[in-house]
Amino acid sequence: MKITRWMLLATIIFTLFILTAFSKSEKRIETAAPSSNSSFAMAVTNEGKPIDGGVLRVAMVKDEPFQGIFSWELYEDGYDADLMSWASNALFETDENFMITNEGIASLYVDQKNNKVTVTIREGVKWSDGQPLKIEDVILPYHIIGHKDYPGVRYNSEFQNIIGAKEYHEGKAKTISGIRKVDDFTIEISFKQLSPSIFYGGDGLWTYAAPSHQIGNIPVDQLLQSDAVRKNPVTLGAFKVEKIVPGESVQYVKNEHYWKGEPKLDGVLVKVVPSSSVSVAIGTGKYDIIQHFNATKMPEIEGYGNITILGRPELFYSYLGFKVGKYDYQKNTVVTDLDGSKMGDVNLRKAMAYALDIEQVSEVLYNGLRVRANSLIPPVFESFYDKSLKGYVYDPEKAKEILDKAGYKDVDGDGFREDPKGKKLEIKLASMSGDSVQEEITAYYLQNWRDVGLNVTLSTGRLIEFNSFYDMVKADHPEIDVFMGAWGTGTNPSPSGLYGASDQYNFSRYTSDLLEKTIQNIDSPSAFDKYYRANQFKIFQKHIEEVATTVPMQFRYEIYPINKRVKNYSIDYKNPTELHEIELTAKEPFKSKKKKR
Repeated sequence: MKITRWMLLATIIFTLFILTAFSKSEKRIETAAPSSNSSFAMAVTNEGKPIDGGVLRVAMVKDEPFQGIFSWELYEDGYDADLMSWASNALFETDENFMITNEGIASLYVDQKNNKVTVTIREGVKWSDGQPLKIEDVILPYHIIGHKDYPGVRYNSEFQNIIGAKEYHEGKAKTISGIRKVDDFTIEISFKQLSPSIFYGGDGLWTYAAPSHQIGNIPVDQLLQSDAVRKNPVTLGAFKVEKIVPGESVQYVKNEHYWKGEPKLDGVLVKVVPSSSVSVAIGTGKYDIIQHFNATKMPEIEGYGNITILGRPELFYSYLGFKVGKYDYQKNTVVTDLDGSKMGDVNLRKAMAYALDIEQVSEVLYNGLRVRANSLIPPVFESFYDKSLKGYVYDPEKAKEILDKAGYKDVDGDGFREDPKGKKLEIKLASMSGDSVQEEITAYYLQNWRDVGLNVTLSTGRLIEFNSFYDMVKADHPEIDVFMGAWGTGTNPSPSGLYGASDQYNFSRYTSDLLEKTIQNIDSPSAFDKYYRANQFKIFQKHIEEVATTVPMQFRYEIYPINKRVKNYSIDYKNPTELHEIELTAKEPFKSKKKKR
């Protein structure tokens, strides 16, 4: 039997009512193949004569306030990154393969033999306040991230590849010895080793500038709460920040000093819009571009005549993370404890992965715009993605078999399995709040686990707001045994920074000699051999699949509803829109006359 969207919704809603009754359903839902989404366009070329100026209206779909950390060195989530992208401080531009070119603010010369790179900035580039970009602005971020008082998460294994970074961080040196100013436009950076990752902004290379004239004298431990970061950031992008309503909106105006030329728009307004009201807002013409539009809402907007829906495979994967250790913030290292942690048994982790019916949730609730993932490397990275991995497809009978053999049995007859020692087993799951469907999906997954005899309950008894969720995960909160997270990989697929032994973002807290060695091999001199590097990526993916400490859940399509007054807008990785060239063909966004039913 193949179920419909409404049948699955009914099943999920019914689950909400039976969660406290501890009953188990024997119904099995068949899996289904994901639909193809190649029909999505990646660009619009709307007709009409452009108006002079105008303000682009952007909706950021979010059910809670944004954090508002306007610093590339300090921000921690994708929402703030999206806000900063309109006024970006990026030094380099990249090509269709995500490799650095020399067409940006800065150029990159790699001396592979001597493990050095030379970064040279263009003359005449200015910050949004009119001050000239200096080479000190390129050097400053390294000394922020490497500082002993740095409050962020980017002092990691990659950053420590810079010669002298570790000594500077430990207070043994006043500067980072591997960074040398050559002249007013050039620096030379020395690394312990170089790999192909350097061409993607990896190996410890930092790809953003910071305005030393504005923040250079602010103590590092005070930067996070400073006005320069929270209220009036100075930037290099096409637009500059005019007004911030904390957590709610950002008003940008065009940056008359933008190095590529004066933007054609007068400005951009980005506002947070709740998922519950975004579909109506699209139809009534309140916004031009929608960011973070959830695929569960697709049926609500497909009939609108005032928009074009763009889509592309996203540099993203969601995952199920099992806490198998802690992070030692004093020693900056992951401490894995497979024997002492509740989720330390690989059999329990694998069984929980097989028990999840992600396939049906992806097809029915996400309208085929998500598919079950088999790897921690998205398929977009064709050279490194291992399509041969089977992943943990939905198989509740296999989950039960694994649990039985591992000694997880229902000893007292209450419907839930005890651990192999006969002790009660309650597993705490942390899941983020989101749109209305997110609660239903989480409830469905909880029932999936109940169907195989596992008592999985929500951490704190409810879904957790986005910002609090990652604060708790990062702090290894005792209420979290398992969590559902997601990563936007960026253009560099290397697992360094996310799964290394010194990486704070290694939220599962798993490390091993093989994992650490493989991560190092991926970003090693030997990896200049593309076949060697591809093989090391496969070893990484296979190892994570075998230990199942981080289980991939979904890959997804990224959806952008675009109002038809927006002229020439592209999300194509090969030919993205230049922000200063965006134009509008009407004073207000178009409204939809009617919606098909």
